[in-house]
Amino acid sequence: MEEISAYHEAGHAFMAIYVGARVRSVTIEPDRDDGPARYADIQVEWPLERFTPRELHEKLAQVALAGPVAEMLHRGEPYHPGFVAEWAADWETAWEAAAGLLPDQRKRLAYLEQTTAQVYCLLDRDEHWAALAAIVDELLAHETLAGEDVHDIVSTWLAL
Repeated sequence: MEEISAYHEAGHAFMAIYVGARVRSVTIEPDRDDGPARYADIQVEWPLERFTPRELHEKLAQVALAGPVAEMLHRGEPYHPGFVAEWAADWETAWEAAAGLLPDQRKRLAYLEQTTAQVYCLLDRDEHWAALAAIVDELLAHETLAGEDVHDIVSTWLAL
């Protein structure tokens, strides 16, 4: 479970940095507080001044879907992120983000399916997958990474 969680969170982290957000931290050993049970956690800061409202909605959906997509790629099994119970929170986040773009639910569903396919193609690029895998390796070794560490890992593979 730890390895799957690492891929999932690395997907979110990579995409957050890729779209211009800042990762504060990512962990596969979250605090066991009074909130809902979690296997992993990521904290992302959004520099709101850098994005139009439309861009922010698009990027929020991409980051939300990147965790499930990273799992799909790792497992080699394509799924619909809206139909996997473990991804319900990610799908809900993407759904809510897309509501700001498309109030019509059928159009929103089509948009999120298209966005999932685009994120899949993006993460499947060799240099992107290598960056994501490097985040996974560090998460498995250390369980928690500071945002600067994640940024350094990604910048090794991409010109940031």
